[in-house]
Amino acid sequence: MSDDRLQLIPWDTHNQNLVAHVHPSDWVNPEPEPIYNLVVIGAGTAGLVTAAGAAGLGAKVALIEKHLMGGDCLNVGCVPSKATIASSRLVGDFRHASDFGIGVPRDPEIDFAAVMGRMREIRAGISHHDSARRFQNLGVDVFFGDGFFVGGNAIAVAGKQLRFKKAVIATGARAAIPEIPGLVEAGYLTNETVFSLTERPRRFAVIGGGPIGCELAQAFDRLGSEVILFHKNAHLLDREDADAAAIVQQQFMDEGIQLVLNAKLQRVETTEAGKTLSYESNGQTQAIAVDEILVATGRQPNVESLNLEAVGVNYDRRQGVEVNDYLETSNPKIYAAGDVCMKWKFTHAADAAARIVIKNSLFSVFGLGKSRLSDLTMPWSTYTDPEIAHVGLYEQEARAKGIDLDTFMVPMSSVDRAIADGETQGFVKIQVKKGTDRIVGATVVARHGGDLISEITLAMANGIGLGAIANVIHPYPTQAEAIKKAADAYNRTRLTPFVKTLFERWLAWQRG
Repeated sequence: MSDDRLQLIPWDTHNQNLVAHVHPSDWVNPEPEPIYNLVVIGAGTAGLVTAAGAAGLGAKVALIEKHLMGGDCLNVGCVPSKATIASSRLVGDFRHASDFGIGVPRDPEIDFAAVMGRMREIRAGISHHDSARRFQNLGVDVFFGDGFFVGGNAIAVAGKQLRFKKAVIATGARAAIPEIPGLVEAGYLTNETVFSLTERPRRFAVIGGGPIGCELAQAFDRLGSEVILFHKNAHLLDREDADAAAIVQQQFMDEGIQLVLNAKLQRVETTEAGKTLSYESNGQTQAIAVDEILVATGRQPNVESLNLEAVGVNYDRRQGVEVNDYLETSNPKIYAAGDVCMKWKFTHAADAAARIVIKNSLFSVFGLGKSRLSDLTMPWSTYTDPEIAHVGLYEQEARAKGIDLDTFMVPMSSVDRAIADGETQGFVKIQVKKGTDRIVGATVVARHGGDLISEITLAMANGIGLGAIANVIHPYPTQAEAIKKAADAYNRTRLTPFVKTLFERWLAWQRG
């Protein structure tokens, strides 16, 4: 294999199987069609969904990928992180097994290499969904190589030119690297390299207290690393509901993760003790040596080397490709979708955006019938333990829009199934427009919060009010009953003194 980027570490059977699916070494790029309905650059989620959907509807589609099909989600994002987190959760369960009457060691023996091997096996096992040959069979012309615009309506890749009626930029994003003196020289990990570890770092520093940093900090802590988490602000996950983030932060402290908040990292040096980070926090300057450093300080769009200037596509190196609500760029023949252009940097958001692009780019005549990104109801979840899931507006966002709220909050400690499961941390918080049952936003903190949020998302996306949820029968006992309890709480507000008086008189009349 000539491309070193495809020599995944470790080069074991699992990674060889992965690469055989998502960038086969014997792949021969096809001869281009005279012209394509759609040429897509980038075979991550947005690119894959766009290409498969358009081809399925009869379009001639070309898909360009320079590295691994499947993008971050399959290779260095959702899939490997959740497989790793699954192992770490098992360790968390062991720590509380005695609470359930089960006698096992509180700190079980952890085979880190086996944990990562399982992750690689799972990743390779599902990679056929994103494979080059599957997309070839779907009718998509798959090209491997660096794609870039060459002006007019053409994209060059691997010595060929692909002419298009419409094009889609779906090149994703990569880890943003903070400018900390000595960091590059000392070496660091990102989400693109951390899943290549085969040995557990004894001392593990995480820079960044957002979703990626928090998920992996907790996972590595449970898998046996001594974790220190640096965050520049006063609280972890500070973009989330404050009550929700506080629960996760307390959980981290209870588990022994060392938190350095309001952290200003000054430099990194390689010393005999290891990679030594010097930092200032709350007026005190300190230093700590670790074995590995994970950088999780945000995402940076992949806009370089596309030659966007040649086709008049406006972009910003930090914000990405500029698009309007229809996902059109400044060139009306070119669209963008996914992490390269959107604030929602989630796999499911990229999937939803791709469906908008298919409709708007191929089936909108004279601009009619187009779909808007802003019409989406977008949930998201951070897969810490407990998870934080959210949909709609946060309280401060609603108030900024002049929307007064009624809040209905149910602690998981009042839900029978959560009590039985020993998963009483967290709550369901649903906020409606004051005096109505129209759901404006919701936050769920629970061990399975990412699953629970979907019921509320379904209601919001279809204009179903909280009162209607109260009429939905929920199986007993389930943790989703927390949502039903919140709906019941709303219904009780409808029992005004006047209505209650009427009921009392009616019942009194029945008595006699």
